[in-house]
Amino acid sequence: MRRSVAEVMFLFAAVLASAEQALPQARVPQPNIIHAEVVGLQSDKGQVICAMYSSRDGFPKQSEKALARVSSAIAQRQAVCEFSGIAPGTYAISLFHDENSNGKLDTKLMGIPREGVGASNGAKGHFGPPKFEAAAFSFSGGRLELKITISYL
Repeated sequence: MRRSVAEVMFLFAAVLASAEQALPQARVPQPNIIHAEVVGLQSDKGQVICAMYSSRDGFPKQSEKALARVSSAIAQRQAVCEFSGIAPGTYAISLFHDENSNGKLDTKLMGIPREGVGASNGAKGHFGPPKFEAAAFSFSGGRLELKITISYL
């Protein structure tokens, strides 16, 4: 019995499809991501600069001691800072609205911020910046969604 090439190809495709269904599907691991939505911005001018810390060392003023830093464009008075490849642990995020895009937090006399600032957990400082412990959150892996509101002092 002779079969046409089309019949053989059809049978081959059918066998492959049934074998593929019988095999367990490999799961693609999701990257560990901390996604921070930034709200409360007064304008779309400039950028938002976010820093994520794994300890109180340097939090929130010394961004060179941060575990990771990202900047984000602003649209409709909102921004998103996303940190990927993050190991499970305890972290805190500080951020500011860099209105003039100079890459630093501009301050008034006595160190009071001229630009909007924010921290995870809505942490606020009393006569100074917020403490790491007030802004700290636990990350167990996967994807974590945070919302951080900017405050203008």
